[in-house]
Amino acid sequence: MDFGLFLLQYVKQVPSKHIGSTLEKNLFYLRVKQGSNIFRIFFCYDEDKIVVIMNGFTKKTQKTPTKEIDKAISIIKQYFDEK
Repeated sequence: MDFGLFLLQYVKQVPSKHIGSTLEKNLFYLRVKQGSNIFRIFFCYDEDKIVVIMNGFTKKTQKTPTKEIDKAISIIKQYFDEK
């Protein structure tokens, strides 16, 4: 998991096997594998900086659960409202 966060922080173009986008504006996810588990950690951009959203989940199906996307959107909104 640390390698994925390292890529986000220091690499300008993260390989697509580590990062993905959602249909929502400014909502992306970092794909990490720990043992046999696959996790997604949502993040967004604030101008040119990456803001890691503390909403992650274990990927169990092909489709990202809507409730997880909604939760990430709520956290993003709260972040920008409080900024």
